[in-house]
Amino acid sequence: MTVERVGPPLIGGEREMMRAFLDYHRATLLMKCEGLGTVDLRKQSMPPSTLSLLGLVRHMAEVERTWFRRVIAAEDVPFVWSPEGDYQMAYDASAATWQEALDAWQAEVEHSRRIEQEAESLDVVGHQPRWGEDVSLRLVMLHMIQEYARHNGHADFLREGVDGTVGA
Repeated sequence: MTVERVGPPLIGGEREMMRAFLDYHRATLLMKCEGLGTVDLRKQSMPPSTLSLLGLVRHMAEVERTWFRRVIAAEDVPFVWSPEGDYQMAYDASAATWQEALDAWQAEVEHSRRIEQEAESLDVVGHQPRWGEDVSLRLVMLHMIQEYARHNGHADFLREGVDGTVGA
């Protein structure tokens, strides 16, 4: 897999910029996994923590699914890896495979892109049951950017721990 990561435009409209930054961060997570096999992707940061690159990809599949499909599109879909709706379950990738996680994540990203592109505006509102509040697509896009940015920081350290690769 060769990941193509395109930098966001320096000038653009709000929605175009948010979309580009989100895609940039999605590609960054994949870059951190690039060239590694399932065994290396499962390596934990510091046991007993279950945090691993593979776990991060699984977690982000759950996050994409929740914010776009469950919150904005109001789809009644269960979590991918937790019947109890526990985000932490996705982090435990001890029995997971790269292909399974990648397929699930890519499917959720495609759903997210479709939902965002079909939305009339960033002012579209969905309900976030965990917060008991309505939220705009604008908030969801910004939340997703910060969620990926934060976890990409984790991915930097995880990748360095696996094979010494740093940067980008």
